[in-house]
Amino acid sequence: MNPLSALFGAGVSVRNALYDRGRLCPRRLPAPVISVGNLSLGGAGKTPFVMALGELLKARGIEFDVLTRGYGRRSRGATQVDPAGSARQFGDEPLLIARRLGVPVFVSEKRYEAGVLAERTLGPRLHVLDDGFQHRQLARDFDIVLVTPEDAHGRLLPVGRMRESLRALRRADAIVLTPDGVFPDLPLTDKRVWQVRRGICPERVPPRPVAFCGIARPQRFFSQLREAGIQPAAEAGFRDHHAYTLRDIARLLNLKRQAGAEGFVTTEKDAINLGILADSLQPLAIVPVTMELVEAQTAIDAMLAIIAERRGANL
Repeated sequence: MNPLSALFGAGVSVRNALYDRGRLCPRRLPAPVISVGNLSLGGAGKTPFVMALGELLKARGIEFDVLTRGYGRRSRGATQVDPAGSARQFGDEPLLIARRLGVPVFVSEKRYEAGVLAERTLGPRLHVLDDGFQHRQLARDFDIVLVTPEDAHGRLLPVGRMRESLRALRRADAIVLTPDGVFPDLPLTDKRVWQVRRGICPERVPPRPVAFCGIARPQRFFSQLREAGIQPAAEAGFRDHHAYTLRDIARLLNLKRQAGAEGFVTTEKDAINLGILADSLQPLAIVPVTMELVEAQTAIDAMLAIIAERRGANL
């Protein structure tokens, strides 16, 4: 192992041991918390899973909110997301969740404070904690961890993309796998293993578009477009959570001219980061990412039963 990764891993292990042995104590909210997280930096599909889980909870009439950090926002402290706001105010993924799910979303660097604000505003209700696996300061009642095929052989930060080793999966209540992944080395004994189907829903995509995105794994989006029968005339990848500028728009328009493209195609998250600049890239198709939990009702039944047992009350 690289010395820097070994040092990082040692620090993570010490911190987890302090929580596991009760030397550090997480803070608990009055209402239950479901955490959705992963082991690596981005690209596991946490946000699409949060939205899929949210739709399942809504179908059962369960009131809930979403607590998240609000990565990339310019504001500070705990606040409720205004769906009409901007990524600079709240972060791109919190805005996407608020707009798609239509439920209250609260952001804060300290998710406990987001939860306190949520309960003060709405009263106690179920909380869904986005990107919460490593945020151990907030106690949770059910831990869901998404795992990608790359995680099976990933390396720890700062050399690789892994925030924790596979051993951390012992803390999880449910592990979510994609059906096309091969996971030969995962410690799955006595764990609930859920599977998801992930895809995209491209509609009214211009012929031979310029495909662009600023997500953790842009090549995955480009491959999904080709699998859907869309052949981009050109592709452009930006860093994850990229905040688009006029210079970027000029670059994309120039790429369109050079490639002889007839329009553009991008993701929902990028549309949020484009804001009003999207008007300069017409025709522009915005493609949502979809995620479906296999045997969803059985999985949700089990999750709610465990939370009720741990809390001593039904949801």
